[in-house]
Amino acid sequence: MSQHRKPPPPKKKEEAFHNNPFKSAIKGLQEQEKKEKEAQARAAEEARKQKAPPPAPARKSKAPQESPEDEASLFFSAMDGVAQITHRGEPPKSNPRLPELVDENAEALAELSELVAGGPGEFDISEVGEHIEGLGPGVDRNLLRSLRRGDFSIQGQLDLHGMTQLEARAALERFLSDSRRARRRCVLVVHGRGLHSKQQLPVLKELLKAWLAQKRINAAVLAFCTARPQDGGTGALYLLLRR
Repeated sequence: MSQHRKPPPPKKKEEAFHNNPFKSAIKGLQEQEKKEKEAQARAAEEARKQKAPPPAPARKSKAPQESPEDEASLFFSAMDGVAQITHRGEPPKSNPRLPELVDENAEALAELSELVAGGPGEFDISEVGEHIEGLGPGVDRNLLRSLRRGDFSIQGQLDLHGMTQLEARAALERFLSDSRRARRRCVLVVHGRGLHSKQQLPVLKELLKAWLAQKRINAAVLAFCTARPQDGGTGALYLLLRR
């Protein structure tokens, strides 16, 4: 009896080839492409935000308008107690000019004269018509020329109009003392021309000459002279002070 030969066992399917050298490279390209798409999306989003118009500002609610009667009452309430300074139609009086030093060379000359000048003494006074000027002992005459020319600015002003002799003397001493403490160099003293006096004589001008000869006052003054027309002319004096 013939024996039947058994058929050979079926061959197993070949295992899949797992060692694919291109698999990692393909995966890297896919990830890179994904990142590029995400970056493009973010850039597009940023561009869209920048192009978007800014939000419109909130509209302010209109304040309620006041009636003319309310405005008038508010104005008169604010002006309550305010006094009128000048008369209607009259311009206010201008303040005396108080600019800085005009000529630095004149100031240097004043300082030098102050160093070499002697103490208080009689002024060398000269008069031509209504013009008057005086110079302290030992003071350079060029200083008087600078004062007469207006090289010094006016840093203070005293008006003696309407004062009695005693009031004018006290006001002058107080003014000179305050001016020296404030380190002022040049001041203006207005004495008037006496045109409205009974004898039409410049009484205060003559008194000033006498007072400037006294130590209590001339100790503060280096020189003096009649002011220029724009500063009062023959009705006023420039006083150049010691410091």
